Amino acid sequence: MDLFFLGTGAGMPAKLRNVTSIALKLLEERGAVWLFDVGEATQHQILHTSIKPRRIEKIFITHLHGDHIYGLPGLLSSRSFQGGETEVTVYGPKGIKEYIQVSLSLSQTYLKYPLSVIEISEGIIFEDEQFTVEARRLDHGIPSYGYRIVERDRPGTLLADKLKEAGVQPGPIFRKIKNGETVTLEDGRVIEPDKFLGPSQQGRIVTILGDTRYCENSRWLAQDADFLVHEATFAKGEEQLAFDYFHSTTRQAAEIAIQADCKRLCLTHISSRYDRQAWLELVGEAREVFPETDIAEDFKEFNIPSK
Repeated sequence: MDLFFLGTGAGMPAKLRNVTSIALKLLEERGAVWLFDVGEATQHQILHTSIKPRRIEKIFITHLHGDHIYGLPGLLSSRSFQGGETEVTVYGPKGIKEYIQVSLSLSQTYLKYPLSVIEISEGIIFEDEQFTVEARRLDHGIPSYGYRIVERDRPGTLLADKLKEAGVQPGPIFRKIKNGETVTLEDGRVIEPDKFLGPSQQGRIVTILGDTRYCENSRWLAQDADFLVHEATFAKGEEQLAFDYFHSTTRQAAEIAIQADCKRLCLTHISSRYDRQAWLELVGEAREVFPETDIAEDFKEFNIPSK
């Protein structure tokens, strides 16, 4: 599981930072990529990476401001020309369906793959045998959501040597036991999986927030997260400016991380008023409160290791 930042700036494209888009790479887990926001020129950014658009399975939109959605119609269209045939599901606030339908209709764009658009409200918006995704409303000028991605716990390592000692040979039985199934052997013995599996692997938690003021739902979404992505449009000391523009400061992001007992924090959505030298100051401000803080940059990747 890796987080790859395709765009990390606020408001409009800049020389050093494109606008927001984040790829959650789940290649080992499900052979797929999930995108969070698709700012202008996201597909251009993807061209400079190893990400394959045909691998994009889900797209989560935090809110409908242009710097988070202007790249969406182009990306959906180009995916057809790049061999994408599998279904894509887009999740986002009310209005995202009309935005996509009008954009594709007026440009007479035909997609060669199924597209589902789900307009969300608070609560669990997706779950399967691997992941649960929950959304909660944040505090922004228009409806803005944060997403909490929870990986389900996985069975422990198969104790193959112990199975061989019990007279079980590698093959289909190994796979059934690994999947947690109880197996009855030909001689009548019953193999209980919990005796032949190591401790279960605890699932990881990733929290990705949209634009927001400092608020309680940010803390709730971030609780015990292995990795928290929080906007930090403004520097410490500019709390009033952040409040007026419905954004957060570096210090406020760090306070959420420490209150929620997160393991790591990454600052993003950085205003273009800050140059490369200032980025060091921004991350330093957050580290005063929460030491395990990094600042995102375009094309920067973070691994989220298994526990």
